[in-house]
Amino acid sequence: MTSLIRGRPRHATGHIGVRVGHAVLGGVAGVVWLVLPVMTSATQDPVPVTGGGPVAAVPADGVDEAEGTSATDYVLPLVAVAAAGALGGYGYVRRTRRARSRTTPGIVSPQPPAPSPVDLERQAGASLVLADDCVRTSREALGHVAADEAVVRAVRAAETELSAAFAIWQRYGEGVPEDPVGRRQALVGVVGRCAEAGRQLDAQATAFDAGWDTADALTAAEGRFRELAARAGGVQDALARTRERYGPGAVDAVQGYVEQAKDRLVFATGRLNQARQDADSGDGDGYRRGLRAAEGAVAQAGVLLGAVTRLVEEVRAAAGLLPAALTGAEAELAGLRRTALPARQVHADVVLAAVRAELTAGPYDPLDALRRVVRAVEGTGGGRAGVIAAGAELVTRSALRAADDFVGVHRGAVGAQARALLAEAGSAAPADADRLARRARELAGRDVRAHGNSFAGEAAHESGLAGVVLGGVLLGEEEDGGPVVAFGGPDTRRRLG
Repeated sequence: MTSLIRGRPRHATGHIGVRVGHAVLGGVAGVVWLVLPVMTSATQDPVPVTGGGPVAAVPADGVDEAEGTSATDYVLPLVAVAAAGALGGYGYVRRTRRARSRTTPGIVSPQPPAPSPVDLERQAGASLVLADDCVRTSREALGHVAADEAVVRAVRAAETELSAAFAIWQRYGEGVPEDPVGRRQALVGVVGRCAEAGRQLDAQATAFDAGWDTADALTAAEGRFRELAARAGGVQDALARTRERYGPGAVDAVQGYVEQAKDRLVFATGRLNQARQDADSGDGDGYRRGLRAAEGAVAQAGVLLGAVTRLVEEVRAAAGLLPAALTGAEAELAGLRRTALPARQVHADVVLAAVRAELTAGPYDPLDALRRVVRAVEGTGGGRAGVIAAGAELVTRSALRAADDFVGVHRGAVGAQARALLAEAGSAAPADADRLARRARELAGRDVRAHGNSFAGEAAHESGLAGVVLGGVLLGEEEDGGPVVAFGGPDTRRRLG
């Protein structure tokens, strides 16, 4: 058995031998020290001098006539006992160490039990959420710096791994595979894909920092901040006009977005000011933390305002497309009356009549009305070309973007299921994509309501802290919001703590 199996290096044996030799020599020396007075008293005691009297002779062979025994007779047995004791102690220590470090099958340490299916599912879901957060944060960070090509490739590779992980997770939720071993392997595959996505991003975190440090990031962030702050008022006015014309339901998907964007900008104001002060004072770490947090808040403010602007445009586009879609749908239904199922035909007629009545009466939600027209015709086998297809593309794109924006700016609370549905919607057919995206948005909203926000107090609201924690810009582990989430995977995303 080699020294590595024993659990200690080869040179350890030599050290033990030296220690034993020292122990034996020490034992002998101790015994000699103890018997030395006996030897001395027996052979070399001085004889008191009496007043000029004769001196008694000492026998030449060193034997005391009164005792009849030499003192040296005690030395050898005592030395032998001491040596035997030292060797015995060494043998005991060696046997004890060998027993503790032995790796033979009879005394192998018990392995920890394998995680249960429930625990493995929980681990896979947490891995998906973490990997998705890392990818989203890293993708947003690319907008603040002219990144090296290797950094961009890392983000794309991470996106690919994450997509594969979501696909495995979704099939698992559908019961594929069915056997227990295969299902366990599927969950292990999810965890592994997520870990690889994080590894790709971690490997380029240093390169990203190097590019970011050489850019004039503070000036760029301040410029983007001023642009969004000036834009917020106009976006709010456009939203109010759309709500007034088409009703609250038409803009319900972005309810409160302008206020949330303003909260993010309030937070960014404080961090940008602090970053400027840290830069002037030479505090590099404080400068990086403050500026990166401001960049994240500004990016999310841009997403929120952009979502409102886009929805207003989509509502107007749907309103303009709806009359033609109604006419085209009625024409398609007329041509399909001989082949369509009667029940589907009747249902489509009812839907189209209801939409036309809403269009005449007003106010109404143009996107929702267009969606119902498209679905009514698709249910009869039509709607594959022309104005109906254009309407299907518009409503699907709107649903996908709305869900993705919501998850992005609330990712501190959104769970794995909503993210998985959104990922599935991105590669589904238009009709399925619209349904999946809307369901993902519904689940994400439920997650946010259930999660709450420990930073929702008045002070946190006034400083914008509550919003950036909910949005995942800060990890929310301390009273000031905790570490800033940066470009990278699980091992590097909190380096700005």
